[in-house]
Amino acid sequence: MSRTRLAVGSVTVLGALLRFPTLDAKSFWEDEAVTVFLVRRGFGSMLNAIPGSEATPPVYYVLAWVWTHVFGSGEVGIRSLSALIGTATVPVAYLAGRELVSRRVGITSAALVAVNPLLVWYSQEARAYALLVLLGGLSFLCFVRALREPGAHRLAAWAVVSSLALATHYFALFLVAAEAAWLLHRVRPRRAAVLALAPVVAVGAALLLLAEHQLESPGWIDEIGLASRVVQIPGFFLIGFEAPIPFVLVAVAALLALAGLWSLVARADVLERRAALLAGAVGAAAVLAPLVLSLAGVDFLIFRNVIGALFPLAVAVAVGFAGSHAGRIGPAAAAVLCALSVGVVLATSWEPKYHREDWRGAAEALGAPDGTRVIVLTPEAGGEPLELYLGAVPMPAGEVAVREIDLIGGARRDLGSLAAPRTPRPATPPPPAPGFTAVERVEGEKFTLIRYRSDQPVRVTAELLAASVLDAVAPVVLVQPAGSRY
Repeated sequence: MSRTRLAVGSVTVLGALLRFPTLDAKSFWEDEAVTVFLVRRGFGSMLNAIPGSEATPPVYYVLAWVWTHVFGSGEVGIRSLSALIGTATVPVAYLAGRELVSRRVGITSAALVAVNPLLVWYSQEARAYALLVLLGGLSFLCFVRALREPGAHRLAAWAVVSSLALATHYFALFLVAAEAAWLLHRVRPRRAAVLALAPVVAVGAALLLLAEHQLESPGWIDEIGLASRVVQIPGFFLIGFEAPIPFVLVAVAALLALAGLWSLVARADVLERRAALLAGAVGAAAVLAPLVLSLAGVDFLIFRNVIGALFPLAVAVAVGFAGSHAGRIGPAAAAVLCALSVGVVLATSWEPKYHREDWRGAAEALGAPDGTRVIVLTPEAGGEPLELYLGAVPMPAGEVAVREIDLIGGARRDLGSLAAPRTPRPATPPPPAPGFTAVERVEGEKFTLIRYRSDQPVRVTAELLAASVLDAVAPVVLVQPAGSRY
């Protein structure tokens, strides 16, 4: 037992070391900036703003609001909540694997969760996904325990955790529904399972009106082909989506995972196979149910929405890697897969988000304004981060008198594409308004900045400035008052 505790503790520490040290390596991106703006509001104001700005229920934002009032809302302050949540998921994976099969499977499950590049990524992001994985994992753990000993306290624990998962992210529904169906099928007397399910249904019903308001349109999701999104899920689950040479690494990681599945089919005993099938079925349901809805026209399927499935799927694969008859092949394949995952995490730790997000660098290049200035930015996704870093605001209707106009083009790639992002490097365009002259050009790795100044204040409009862009996409025009900084 002491060796088991040492192993689980070591794997948990490894998970923390992969998550905490580089929390400030990447600048905020659009969605994180929205989170920061929310948690900087008063508590009631934040709750009122969530339905109009987010597509998830409020539990994560409540936690983040409390957390940032203690640790701050900078990159390290707000992301440390997700890092702590992601680290806490590691011992939960051990408990789930141990409860399902054995301590050895539990340790392997914990290792896979600790180093998984996609889970590390969302453990360093100020969004709800890490909390979804943790609560989904706890729901799965309570589900397995309730199947083994369906007492009232175990079913109640499942109900509480599942309700919190639903109140964190709507896609927790598919995990919880699969578990609920199995509990209704297996638990006797069935009345006990029905009673446990009642509060979960009540929470889901209470969220219906909020969900209807927040999920009126999938927005950008259906701009990416459904087939592309489906194909991306297993690859992203294996190696994340910032990995170098992704197709080669996906192939290697897939072969290693298949080695675990082969060991499961060829060598595992009946009980281990049943345990792996249970975990795999819950994980598969959390992906396949949204896919069926997408085919029916309710399309919200994207890899990060189904990230909760990664926890039970990792446990299922761990059974193959670490079953009682796995021999040397299973543990060896698990070790190589973990080493590959650590390599991917380390190789991408200091990369800008999505290889393109460096709005903090752009803000530093802009520097402090001498007076009120306007910033014409492409793509639009950089608007919220620069508002956050610079204290800028969207340019209002009408005219604004300024002596400085800055054009910024950030690196971007087409929605859903895995191609390397392209940073615009155009020739210096003509001045965006009469009286201005180009005085500086800065070419950062992920952005281009061209600065124009005038000797006298000139009145400009957003419509006039929107024609001056460094990239052929819709811009956002911001105003930064003198003296404002992040």
